[in-house]
Amino acid sequence: MRETALFILLIGVIKILRADNNGDCQALCFHHGSVVCECNATYCDSIGRVGLPDLGQFLSFVSSKAGSRLLKSQGQFQKNSTATALRIILNPNQKYQRIKGFGGAMTDAAAMNILSLSPGVQDQLLTQYFSPDGIEYGFVRVPMASCDFSTRLYTYADTPGDYELQNFTLSKEDIHMKIPLLQRAKALSARPLSLFASAWSAPAWLKTNGALTGKGSLKGTPGGKEHKTWAQYYIRFLEEYGKYNLSFWGLTSGNEPTAGQMTNYSFQALGFTPETQRDWIALDLGPALHSSAFASIRLMILDDQRLLLPYWAKVVLSDVHAARYVHGIGVHWYFDRIAPPDITLGTTHHLYPEYFLFATEACSGWNPADRGVRLGSWDRAEDYAHDIIQDLNNYVTGWTDWNLALDQGGGPNWVKNFVDSPIIVDQSKDVFYKQPTFYSMAHFSKFLWEGSQRVGVSISQSTVLELSTYIRPDGSAVLIILNRYEEDVQFEVWDQTLGFLASTAPSHSILTLLWNRQ
Repeated sequence: MRETALFILLIGVIKILRADNNGDCQALCFHHGSVVCECNATYCDSIGRVGLPDLGQFLSFVSSKAGSRLLKSQGQFQKNSTATALRIILNPNQKYQRIKGFGGAMTDAAAMNILSLSPGVQDQLLTQYFSPDGIEYGFVRVPMASCDFSTRLYTYADTPGDYELQNFTLSKEDIHMKIPLLQRAKALSARPLSLFASAWSAPAWLKTNGALTGKGSLKGTPGGKEHKTWAQYYIRFLEEYGKYNLSFWGLTSGNEPTAGQMTNYSFQALGFTPETQRDWIALDLGPALHSSAFASIRLMILDDQRLLLPYWAKVVLSDVHAARYVHGIGVHWYFDRIAPPDITLGTTHHLYPEYFLFATEACSGWNPADRGVRLGSWDRAEDYAHDIIQDLNNYVTGWTDWNLALDQGGGPNWVKNFVDSPIIVDQSKDVFYKQPTFYSMAHFSKFLWEGSQRVGVSISQSTVLELSTYIRPDGSAVLIILNRYEEDVQFEVWDQTLGFLASTAPSHSILTLLWNRQ
């Protein structure tokens, strides 16, 4: 009896110690620059719930190549300047876009990987992404039927000639994998979870090439029966998911429409030009949504590389018949290095300020020169943070990662288009690894609540630091800083309502600062 009491006491002490440490990363090194954090059914490092510090105090969270993972510390504002050469000046009166949120995609592959774990580890993984103790993703992208991250090719209406979609049915991947996981994610979330859908390909019998892959578009012309059937396919998808109590915040007009214009394209695609996308929305998809129970759903055009902006937006949105059904513009990150953000995103925003910009897909490991999973890659964490800051500083309202979880080979993917993911599952050990990119996402998703507004910031001298500043709905301030260089950088923040905040951005680090202003 005494031994049992001692054992219970010991377990309690361990739990208290873990709580005090806020869950230290169980670090593993795979020699890709930094570490991953291993999680199992009983343990996973977690940021926990973050409250506001007292007025005059600030919280600091840092993740670094050296191994820090959302390492929390607290400091105090000073009345006088520290005379640090680099001063960052907050200008809350200079207001820009409001944030919608951050998230990832529940692909067939992601669902398969999550469900390959034991129930306790599944719960742990979903908690890490969606709960108030985790990084609080607010968005999930849901592919409509198969994509490359599936194990087979299928749509929901593969019966040739079924223009009325009488045989439309969700797949086993939806019913037994994606839907149950989305329901669990929704239950874990403290705030509403926003789902948005993207289709890769129409059924083969509706397409010019008679196949889900390769170069092909819808048969006929916008306004014709094939285009109307394809629009109704979207409505049927939303109706079927609704039967499982899953409603959608938004949808895109189709994943990467330029892919379906490429000869011998290797996986599922449906080709549109900006002109045919414009006309399909004006004549078919827009009216179908408007006359359905889903008239308020947010429709995003493009869902392709930002390199295509502002041209794509000009073609679609300069047509009043199409534009009235559109709410936003979705962008992918894959060629961002050759697509200056001000020329693409900034110009588009200034031309069409009433349409929101939203990043709908990104992943590491897609480039043939650096393909697949790199466990512990810090470079990839910096790539994420750099792109997010760049996007947000150019009017983007949210940023969506690709697969929520992949296996150690970067799949499954039926066409072997293996990439990386913020969470990598090792089914053989019944564990998962949180990559540096997971923490990169956390520095934004955990702190930038929906409705947070980007505000002005100025700096006293040129700096290697990349940064972005926000005022949240509760009036608190968030400053996110990326240092991609070898040296630590000292700086001070001047908030005229409070004084001076002195801090350091360590070499190769991501830093989030949070303070109360009222």
